[in-house]
Amino acid sequence: MQGKFIVRTDIQNHVGIISFSCPPYNHVSVELLRAMADQILALDEVDDCRVVILRSEGKVFCAGADFNEGGDFAADDDDAAVLALYAQAARLYSNRKPVIAIVQGAAIGAGLGLALVADFRIASEQSRFAANFVKLGFHAGFGISTRLPEIIGQQNAARMLLTGERVNGATALDWGLVDMLATTEDLEKSAMHFALQIAENAPLAVEATRATLRGDISGRVQSAMRFEAGVQSRLKKTEDFAEGVQAVALRRPGQFSRK
Repeated sequence: MQGKFIVRTDIQNHVGIISFSCPPYNHVSVELLRAMADQILALDEVDDCRVVILRSEGKVFCAGADFNEGGDFAADDDDAAVLALYAQAARLYSNRKPVIAIVQGAAIGAGLGLALVADFRIASEQSRFAANFVKLGFHAGFGISTRLPEIIGQQNAARMLLTGERVNGATALDWGLVDMLATTEDLEKSAMHFALQIAENAPLAVEATRATLRGDISGRVQSAMRFEAGVQSRLKKTEDFAEGVQAVALRRPGQFSRK
């Protein structure tokens, strides 16, 4: 246990399972992502591990960054916290082995970005995905502006990014945002079954094929995050951002003024 979160790793039948918990909403933090990146990269050096499952505990996969008063990013006036977060996010994109994310509930904002790190996502009909940055008066981050169009296409990505709407599991499957739906009770079993289909293959061949498919994903994401961070820095100073954070916290529409 480190601070207020837990990250632990287990290996079963050539499958590495990274579980994280940061109650109650599994908000991301620099320290949490650093611990996750440390463990996912460590699994690259474990020959007994051939594929990784990334999962969280609780009803929410990840509610993103916490901009509310007292949250990790509430007083990030010099952007140091966001830049540090993205540095760790970039590390998550630098591992060699396939990653399967189990999204058992909501993946919101940076939580969506975390889910997009994975090669595959398994969810239930109750899962929800949202890039709600515009509702916060903010710009997408975590490399989402490049990863989301790559996965679901330009038009569906534009819909998610410009409306901020929540996409349910069935729609996410239709759009290719998730690769498999299972009941909430069967998510772990389904993810393990899928992981074993990968793990039974020659590991060097799997890693080489994955590298070909993903190309320079680390470079693309890092370039996107540098651009995103610059726009976020500008928008964070606006009155609309302050209003958006409050509006989302109170679950009401924002009263924006273009200031």
